Amino acid sequence: MNNTRVVDVVVIGAGQAGLAGAYHLRRTGFEPERDFVVLDHAPAPGGAWQFRWPSLTYGKVHGMHALPGMELTDADPARPSAEVIAEYFAAYEQAFDLRVRRPVNVKAVREGEGGRLLVETSDGTWSTRAVINATGTWDRPFWPRYPGQETFRGRQLHTAQYPGPEEFAGLRVVVVGGGASGTQHLMELAPYAAATTWVTRRPPVFREGPFSEDVGRAAVALVEERVRQGLPPKSVVSVTGLPLNDAIRQAITDGVLDRRPMFDRITPTGVDWNDGRHVDADVILWATGFRAAIDHLAPLKLREPGGGIRVEGTRAVADPRVHLVGYGPSASTIGANRAGRAAVRDIRRLLAGEPVAV
Repeated sequence: MNNTRVVDVVVIGAGQAGLAGAYHLRRTGFEPERDFVVLDHAPAPGGAWQFRWPSLTYGKVHGMHALPGMELTDADPARPSAEVIAEYFAAYEQAFDLRVRRPVNVKAVREGEGGRLLVETSDGTWSTRAVINATGTWDRPFWPRYPGQETFRGRQLHTAQYPGPEEFAGLRVVVVGGGASGTQHLMELAPYAAATTWVTRRPPVFREGPFSEDVGRAAVALVEERVRQGLPPKSVVSVTGLPLNDAIRQAITDGVLDRRPMFDRITPTGVDWNDGRHVDADVILWATGFRAAIDHLAPLKLREPGGGIRVEGTRAVADPRVHLVGYGPSASTIGANRAGRAAVRDIRRLLAGEPVAV
C-alpha cells in the first residue's frame, strides 16, 4: 500500500452537501490536500445540477439555498439552472480553495488498519479517519418494472435523461410520476407533444398556502424518522406535497395535469389498464425519482434489514466514522448546508477522541 495517501477526512461528492462539508472543514482549520480531500466523479463543478435539462431555467428552480459563506446573487432567472449553478459552484470552490479532485470515481470504502478507512478510487487509495459521504441520488435513477415493458416499440427514458420538450414534438407521451419533475415535464411537453397522459401510483397531493418553516420542519421530521429506523429515505416532497401555484392551477384547468391511476401493463404500442382502457404512446417518460447512490459503502455493511442506513443526525449508527450528508432529511439545499456543519462538528469530536453527542 505504498501509494496510499493519508488524510483525516475524505469528502465524497462535490454537490451542495459535499461543498458545505468541505467549507466547514476549511473554516475550522482543516487544510485541503493535507488534512482532507474532496473527490468528485463529475467532469466539472456543479454537482447534479450540471446534468439538468436546458429548459429548467434558474427561475423555475424552487428552494435553491445558497452555500455557506457565499450568496448566489444577480442570477438571470431565464438562464439554464445547469449553467447558473455550475458557475456558482465553480466560483465557490475557487473562493475557498477547496481543491476538488475530478473526475474521480470512488469504487469502495472498506475497513483499513488501525481503525482507519480505505477509500478506493480510480485515482488511487486514501487512508482516512472519517468519511463525509455526499454522493446524492442522481446516479441512481429508479426505473419501476411493469409487465410487457420490454415489448414497447417506442422510446423509454428517465428524468435523468430528459433533454427538454422540443425533442418530443408531435409525439404521444406518457409521463409516470407524481413528483415535481413529473408535473414540470407535463407542463413543458404540453405545447409540443401530440398528446400527454399523466399516470401516478397514488393521487397527487397539492399543498395550498406558503411553505412555512413549521411545515418544513414537520416534513423533515417524518423523513428523519425513517432513516432513524434504517428504512430507505423518501423525498421531502413525498411528505409535503406539490405547491399549488398559478402555473399548476392553470395546468389543472387546461387538463394537462389530469391524473390517471397507474397502468397495469405496457404493450408494444402503449399502456393498458385492467378495466380495458388503452392509451397509445410513442414515449414513456419515467419521472419516478432516484435512490441514494451508496453502493460504494457496501463493504462496511451499514445497511439495515429495512434496506436503508440507520442514521442519527448525519452519523451512520453502525459506524461513527461515516457521515451521510444530503441523505434523507438533509436531501435539500438548506438541509445539506446544515448537515455539512453538523458532520464536521461530530468529526472534530471523533478525531479529538471526545464522546460524540447522541
